[in-house]
Amino acid sequence: EHSSPTFNQKSIILDLQLLNPEIQGFINTNIGTSISKLALQKNPFPEVAWITILNQIEAKTKAKDKLPTWYAAKDILYPAKISVEQTSSEKTALYKSAIVSGDSLIDLTGGFGVDDYYFAKRIKTVVHCEINPELSNLVQHNFNQLEVKNISCHSGDSLATLASLNKKWDWIYIDPSRRNDAKGKVFLLKDCLPNVPDHLDFYFKNSNKILIKTAPLLDLSAGLSELQNVKAIHIVALENEVKELLWEIHQDYAGEVEIKTVNLLKEETESFDFVLNQQFKTAHYSLPQKYLYEPNSAIMKSGGFDEVGLFFKLNKLQKHSHLYTSADLIPFPGRIFTIEKCISYQKNEIKTHLEQKKANVTTRNFPESVETIRKKWKIKEGGNLYCFFTTDEENNKIVLICTKIK
Repeated sequence: EHSSPTFNQKSIILDLQLLNPEIQGFINTNIGTSISKLALQKNPFPEVAWITILNQIEAKTKAKDKLPTWYAAKDILYPAKISVEQTSSEKTALYKSAIVSGDSLIDLTGGFGVDDYYFAKRIKTVVHCEINPELSNLVQHNFNQLEVKNISCHSGDSLATLASLNKKWDWIYIDPSRRNDAKGKVFLLKDCLPNVPDHLDFYFKNSNKILIKTAPLLDLSAGLSELQNVKAIHIVALENEVKELLWEIHQDYAGEVEIKTVNLLKEETESFDFVLNQQFKTAHYSLPQKYLYEPNSAIMKSGGFDEVGLFFKLNKLQKHSHLYTSADLIPFPGRIFTIEKCISYQKNEIKTHLEQKKANVTTRNFPESVETIRKKWKIKEGGNLYCFFTTDEENNKIVLICTKIK
């Protein structure tokens, strides 16, 4: 059973010669430089493999926006660039850390350790398990550089580590990875490493609370059919792109499942929570009014289309359009537009209002693709107009020509 989801074993060499101040200076000077151009140059440090130095430059460049704490710290070592791409960003790790509390947490799939760095700010003792010994050493080195004292790194199989430490943890954290042979298959947790559904009973012997991170690809109903005792599912988007699903599992929990959607933006955090499959009043529908609302990507992933409309007292345009409208402006977790014109999808209307103009085109519950519409009506990309090609409650194809408020 593997415990590390994200790292190619061959790609990590804990080469302490990289900490030579001249090499570190060279790496820092070349952040953002084209790696293919650098690769053609002669290695100024023949004592270290050129590819190893180039990898540090490439991975550190990637870390600049995603992992600013690591980027800013002195003498941090990086694994392969792919590993930095696959790790949590600091913003999502910070969100995750607010879910857990208590004295002890064990991370069974430690990886580069970003989540654990933030868990350690909330929990007294954190254990980082990593199957790859080189990566485990590299992460331990980085935690020393970051002056984190309450994380211990254990290399080897995480199930064996869990058994040998033989204690009751406040939390177990797991980030299972899809096995390489699972490509093209439907995303199921049992096709991941570690196989969480198979090991749940063993995990529950060691903790009453488990937090599982999965890729956004996992279907919520598929995850719920594989896991028991799910208390909450957090759908976490960063700048309107869903990055991860977090499954909060509590032993013996048998109540309703809470869905928590969050969209972490630069200036604010949009959040909307609801109870899954709760019986409630049906959605309200109307023709387009003055304002148009498009939910953020976390809400779209959650499937809470009726819930969000009812909560914000908005009318839906059509059952499958997932666009909302109102006469008065209402704060909303997503994009908000003023509807300037609503036209029917007919040749003369499109020719008059849109042909050969510049506009941002979106389709919702519409038979033609954005590409087809652009080509057909010669609509250029960009500009300040936002056009929604959609279907109204009477099943007429319409185009809403809008300007953006938020």
